[in-house]
Amino acid sequence: MCADKTFTAARLRGAPRRATPVTRGLSLVELMVGIVIALLVSLTATGGAMLFTATQRQGIGTGGSMISSGTALAALRDDVAAAGLGFFGDSQFLCRRLNLSVDTSVLVNGADFTPVAIAAEAAGDRIDVLYATDVASGANVLLNNAATADTAQLRSLLPVAAGQAVLLAPATPGDPCVVRTVTANTAATIDTPQTIEFDNVATARFNRAAFTTNPTYPDRGRVTLLGDLRWSRYRRVGNDLVLQRPLGGGDVVLARNVMAFRAEYGLAAAGTTSLASWQPASGGFATLTPANLPRVRALRIGLVTRSPQREKPDAAGNCQASAAKPTDPFDASVDVEPDVTDWQCYRYRTATLVVPLRNLVIGMVP
Repeated sequence: MCADKTFTAARLRGAPRRATPVTRGLSLVELMVGIVIALLVSLTATGGAMLFTATQRQGIGTGGSMISSGTALAALRDDVAAAGLGFFGDSQFLCRRLNLSVDTSVLVNGADFTPVAIAAEAAGDRIDVLYATDVASGANVLLNNAATADTAQLRSLLPVAAGQAVLLAPATPGDPCVVRTVTANTAATIDTPQTIEFDNVATARFNRAAFTTNPTYPDRGRVTLLGDLRWSRYRRVGNDLVLQRPLGGGDVVLARNVMAFRAEYGLAAAGTTSLASWQPASGGFATLTPANLPRVRALRIGLVTRSPQREKPDAAGNCQASAAKPTDPFDASVDVEPDVTDWQCYRYRTATLVVPLRNLVIGMVP
């Protein structure tokens, strides 16, 4: 037993010791190489992020321009399509002339009138459309006897309420129509007709002004329920396409960076009903009149917009976003002058829209 312990101790004393592992750090060279690689990766990532951001800005600018012009044309389409609602009856245009006021301000004083009109202005074309808001405005009723300045009796039921607008029209188109606000409505009885009143009070916005010609509307004159009257005016102001409201309300910018705004009438040939040609607001149609209104079948609208984001030039310093100036929406031979000198650095979009004027077409069908 003792001999075994001695032998074991001797073996342990004579056995070589194992070396303890030494933990080494990075050398200076390895550290510098790692730092350089990290810097290169960081620079590459930063450059990629900058390129992506610039591309994203350009994409957002171009996409925003497309959305802006599309939204503007959609608003135009809805307004223009409603033009004339309430101003036609029994296959004829009721109001060749019009008296129209808001509060104490006279807006139209017995002048020739059409519910849609294009006017050429220095900044581009202007579009005006008027229409009623009530879906029942396509129908009208006859007066039971001559209307007075503030009262009208009706032969048939008109579903009107106080606060709504109506149109009084002569039996034969010629004298001015007038827009009035209903202040009271007395229902018909077995012995009396329905009676509506148009008092001159502060809340009656269409009753408070006097006109040069104040016609009376005889028996069998017409009354149309308007509900409310909308007048929308579209025009280019500076480089903005603006919606204005002559009957009240602030201006609304529909699209920015607008380089051109154009509109044309779609006309039927004389004596026909099918659309045959497009006509700008010039020549015999510089002013639309009740005489040439029956030929109008549609409106064509064109819009040229510029992207808000300037694109980066190439390595030689040349911009290649656009190789040529934009052209007129309806005449490719006519250039549109951009509002920037470095126009090649921007992109341009041309959008067109054709709107059938269904109220004019249906309202004058024999």
